[in-house]
Amino acid sequence: MFTSAIAVIITFGLVIFIHELGHFLVCKAVKIRVEEFAFGFGKTLWSRKRGDTVYALRAIPLGGFVKPAGDSLEEAKGASDEYFSKPWYQRLLVALAGPMMNYLLAFVLFTSVLYAMGEPFPSDKPVIGEMVMGHPAQAAGLRPGDRILALDGKESPTWTALAEYIHGRPGKEIKVSYQRGEEKAEVAVTASTDPSGKYGMIGIAPQAEYKPIPLLTAVGNGAYQCYHWTKFTLVTLGSKIYHRQDPDLAGPVGIVQMVGQAAHTGMENLVYLVALISVAIAIFNLFPIPILDGGHIMLYLWEGVSRRKLTEKLLLGANNVGFALLISIFLFATYSDISRIYKSRRAASERKKAAAASVAVSSGTAAELPAGQ
Repeated sequence: MFTSAIAVIITFGLVIFIHELGHFLVCKAVKIRVEEFAFGFGKTLWSRKRGDTVYALRAIPLGGFVKPAGDSLEEAKGASDEYFSKPWYQRLLVALAGPMMNYLLAFVLFTSVLYAMGEPFPSDKPVIGEMVMGHPAQAAGLRPGDRILALDGKESPTWTALAEYIHGRPGKEIKVSYQRGEEKAEVAVTASTDPSGKYGMIGIAPQAEYKPIPLLTAVGNGAYQCYHWTKFTLVTLGSKIYHRQDPDLAGPVGIVQMVGQAAHTGMENLVYLVALISVAIAIFNLFPIPILDGGHIMLYLWEGVSRRKLTEKLLLGANNVGFALLISIFLFATYSDISRIYKSRRAASERKKAAAASVAVSSGTAAELPAGQ
């Protein structure tokens, strides 16, 4: 529990603080006065003023914030070092800097893991390496480390054979025989359909094996990981919207759960997950939703193209729309998290009841048999 809590604090604190650091550095570069740069939220535990900026440490270590002077038209006094006194393209750079710093953090973490661990490639052993939350395999009770012995009674000596069998059965029930430690068991899993609508999937990935790589290769692969996960996220989200399916969103509850699990499976997994979250934060903040950086970028581009100054009324209306959208996304993501957890626990409870019933039936049958049979 303590390890999970520390991992969550480090993850959220680092990813959000780096994001805000990007805004801060560009503010300084274009000579926007920053009134406060804080790590954390809530009550101020420590602060020190250097120049025009108060640097503060606050009680809740889950991120931070930057407060530029005159960052709202209502408060702006027209001083040359205020946020809205700067031209639109400088404000655009400030807004863009947060997501770009998240990409930089992800790049550094991906590169570090790849160089330290080596380049991963999927093992062909029929052993589960990773699980996707909320998918059929997790709901059925399968876990990382389980060795798949057979599917519908047919032996699966390799991951390739296993994957081909599952891919060919979208929407169909598959009986999965597996081994966990010394115990063997069987569960029924109904394969879902992948975003393309062509293949079956149950939400498992093979174990990774590693081979050493030189630094330059790690750097190239680190950059590719940022590109790959950005493309994967956008394509998957676009496919869900096109097919009118609910997107698989993880809210704060789901992210906390994933970070806690990663913290207990090895430092490399935790670092890799932090990099993935950093990419996700960058993508999300670039969406053209008012309040988010992407919304600010959209408004500043409109200002530059139309050559019309933003008004307090326009910004207020945009922020209200953005706030409503963010609340809706937050509630949906939280509902999805809770629903996944509930379904997983209900499935686990049903498996325990079925196992208990099986034991009871076996015991009753044994008691009715004549001695010696």
